[in-house]
Amino acid sequence: MLFLHGFPEFWYEWRNLLEEFGRDHRAVAPDLRGYNLTDKPASVDDYAAKHLVADIRAMFEHFSPGRPGILLAHDWGGAVAWAFAIAHPEYLQKLVIINAPHPAVFARELALNPEQQRASRYMLTFRTPEAEAILSADGYKKLQRMIFGTAAREDVFGPEDRAQYLAAWAQEGALTGGLNYYRASRLAPPAPGTEAEAAVVYQPMAAERMTVRVPTLVVWGEKDQALPTGNLDGLEEYVPDLVVRRIPDGTHWVIHEQPALVCNYIREFIER
Repeated sequence: MLFLHGFPEFWYEWRNLLEEFGRDHRAVAPDLRGYNLTDKPASVDDYAAKHLVADIRAMFEHFSPGRPGILLAHDWGGAVAWAFAIAHPEYLQKLVIINAPHPAVFARELALNPEQQRASRYMLTFRTPEAEAILSADGYKKLQRMIFGTAAREDVFGPEDRAQYLAAWAQEGALTGGLNYYRASRLAPPAPGTEAEAAVVYQPMAAERMTVRVPTLVVWGEKDQALPTGNLDGLEEYVPDLVVRRIPDGTHWVIHEQPALVCNYIREFIER
């Protein structure tokens, strides 16, 4: 079982799930390229999807050579996991996605859904050269607000958790590494005032090129401020073997808020 974290997290995001599934699986949660203690290539081009997918393929070949495994992912890790599953279904038994939109659905939502466009405006800031200074100012005040301040409860992230995150963000080059995922991506919301133009030129991605051909579980915290539930609409067009579990009171950080429920959904899915 390979676990892929999102922004602005690191392997620590999966600590509760590693404890649960490590009892009967080989559970591995790496720092993704650019984050925390892992390598941090300098070029934005080094964070293009093809390189991220190659990283995951190399991990499966190292940890489970010749034997398909289970890929679990959240947020940016989910974006990588979707791309990997589309390109390399032969490596996977099953796919588990937590609050991360399928690329074809997300492209549609960014182009046509004003709610998603508003929710994703932060991505435009994250792509600017000033992003590092903005997010790291005053002891990473904005980053802390982004993750700790939008969880369902104040106690979701305790003092030790917060210290772990601050230490990871402070690693040399780590904040730039995480932001480079946004800079390298072709998906972004239209700038304010250009929504109509974006809608006119939008062309749906061909389903045959974007289909996930492995059994897939999607767990979704419905109070996600960055990813509204419109990202679930029409998902079955791209994922024929799909199970969706909605968590009405979960936010983007549902893995931390309700780890037992998330674990139950995953175990039910992988053992079915």
